[in-house]
Amino acid sequence: MEENNRKKENVKSVYDDAKIVKTDAEEVNGQDKCPKCGSTDISLNKNNGKLRCNFCRHEFNPEKVSGFENDISKLEGQVISSGANKITSDNNVITIKCTSCGAEVVIDTSSSNQARCHWCRNMLSLNEQIPNGAVPDVVLPFSIKKEEAQESIEKFVGKRKFFAHPKFKQEFTTENIMGVYFPYMLVDVNAHADFNGEGEHETRSYYIGDSEHREKRYDADLYHVEREFDIAISGLSVESSSDRLNNASKEKTNNIINSIMPFDVENVVKYNANYLRGFTSEKRDTSVDDIKELVDTQAKDIARYAANDTLKKYDRGVRWSNEKFNIKGQQWKAAYLPVWLYSYQEVNGSKKLLHYVAVNARTRETMGSVPIHMPKLIIVSSIIELFGFLAMLFVKFDYKWVFLLAGVIYFFIMYFRYRNSNARHTYEKETKRDITNNRGNNNRDKNNRDKNNNRYNKEEEISEYKKRDSKNKVRNYEDNEDNNINTNSTRKIEHKYNINKNRNDKISEENDTDYIRERKNSKNIQKNKYNNELDENDYTVENNKRNKNKINENYEDENTSKKKKKIYDDINDENE
Repeated sequence: MEENNRKKENVKSVYDDAKIVKTDAEEVNGQDKCPKCGSTDISLNKNNGKLRCNFCRHEFNPEKVSGFENDISKLEGQVISSGANKITSDNNVITIKCTSCGAEVVIDTSSSNQARCHWCRNMLSLNEQIPNGAVPDVVLPFSIKKEEAQESIEKFVGKRKFFAHPKFKQEFTTENIMGVYFPYMLVDVNAHADFNGEGEHETRSYYIGDSEHREKRYDADLYHVEREFDIAISGLSVESSSDRLNNASKEKTNNIINSIMPFDVENVVKYNANYLRGFTSEKRDTSVDDIKELVDTQAKDIARYAANDTLKKYDRGVRWSNEKFNIKGQQWKAAYLPVWLYSYQEVNGSKKLLHYVAVNARTRETMGSVPIHMPKLIIVSSIIELFGFLAMLFVKFDYKWVFLLAGVIYFFIMYFRYRNSNARHTYEKETKRDITNNRGNNNRDKNNRDKNNNRYNKEEEISEYKKRDSKNKVRNYEDNEDNNINTNSTRKIEHKYNINKNRNDKISEENDTDYIRERKNSKNIQKNKYNNELDENDYTVENNKRNKNKINENYEDENTSKKKKKIYDDINDENE
C-alpha cells in the first residue's frame, strides 16, 4: 500500500506545468441581486435560456467565459480552468454569511449550490470556486421543458410495455422525473496524427465450387497506406463523476446517461448559481489526472475515424499497423450539462438494478432501460423457436439450420431493445473536429510524382491482382498469360520514399513459391501430355498411310492377275 502511494506521488501531474485560467476572479459568495429592483429571486427562463427576475421580470444577458484560446490549432501545452483544478477537499458543507441580516447559512454542495436565508428569506448563492469540485466554470442551461421531457419518456416506455415487468407498468409515472445538472469535462485538443498500414481495393468477386459447396472469393489490390494530418478537436465531453464513469456497473444503467450525448457545448455560458435553481446537481469528484488517459484515447479514436473520409477507395478496409498520435495542446473546462432523468429500482431477491430513462435537456435525445418480465420473454421466444423447427422440417432451403436460431435471435433483439445495455455515446462520430495539412489524400496523391527530387507519393501498390479467399488467408498471383494482364500496367506509386525491394513483396513471394512451382509442374505435365498425343496421332497417320499403300498394292496385284487370266483364256479359246 505504501509503495502504491509512493508511486502515485512520483507520477508527474498534469497540473505541474499547466497554465491555470481563473474564471471566478470577480465572483463573491452571497446574494445575486437584480440590477433593476434588487431582488434575489432569480431563476432560469427555459424558453430562451436567460436568467429572469421573478419580481420585475427583467432578463439578464448570459455571460461568456474569457481567457481561453479560441483557435484550437494554436493550442500548446496544458491549459486548465480554475473550475477544473485539482480536488483537494471532500468537505461538502459550506457556510455563507447573509449580507442582508448577517445570519450564517449552511449550503450542502453535494446537491445544491444555493440556500435561502432562514431569517430574511433572501437567496444565497455559492459563486466562488472551492476545492471540492462543486463549482464549475460553465453551465449549459435547460431548454427542454418538463412537459416535453415527460412526453418523450412516456413515448419511449410506451413502445416497450409488452415485455415490461408487471410491477414496473403499475408503478410507472413521469410525475417524479427530475432535472439534473451532471458534471462534465469539456476538452479541446490540438494534435498531429500519423497512421500507416495496408488497405485493400476489390477488383472483382466470383464463386467457385458446385451448388452444394459454393465459396465466394475476391481479387483485390493491396496498397501501403499512410495518412498524416493535423486535427483540432472541439468540445470533447467526458463525465467527471467517478460514479457516472463506471458504465460497466451492475447496479446502475449509467451507459444510458452517456448515450444521450452530444450536447451543444458551444452554447455554454459562465457559471451562475441561479441557473441551478429548481434543479439538482451532482458535483465533480475527479481531476484532470484521473481522466486524461481516457481523453487521450478518445481523441485518438476521433482522429482514426476522421481519417476514414480519405479512405473511401479501399472498399475492403484498411488495417493500421503503426499509429502515432502526438498531442500538442489541450484545454480543459469544468461544466454542468442538463438532463431530465427518470429512475426506477428493480429488486430481484438480493440483487438490485437502478434503471434510468434519460432525456437530453437540449436536443431531446431519449434513451432508457426498462425492466423485463423474463418468463414472458422466454415463453414467446420458445414459441418462435418451435415454429422455426417446423419450418426447418417442411421448407426446402439450403440452410435449414437458420430456422433453429429464430427464437434465440428474437430473444436477444428484444432484450437489447428493452435494456439498451450496449447503448453509448459515439464520440468518434459526433465530436466536432477539423482536419488540416492532410498529406495523404487519394485524390491529390494519385499519379502525383516529383521527378526533380525523385520522391514518391503517399501510397504504393505492393502487388497487383492478388487472389484472396473469403477469409483473406490465401494470396495467389494471377498468371499473366491466362488472364491477359497487360504487363505494361506498372505499379501505382504513392509513397514518399524509395523502396528497393518491398518487405511485403518478399513475404508474398515466399508464400507463393509453392504455388508457382506447382503451376510450372502442371504446365510441363500438360505440355508433355500434348506432345504425347501429337506423337500418337503421327503414328496413327503413318500406319494409315502404310495400310492404304498395302491395300492399293493388293488391289493392283489382283487386277493384274485377273487381266493375265483373261488373256490366257482368250489365247486358249483361239487355239481351240
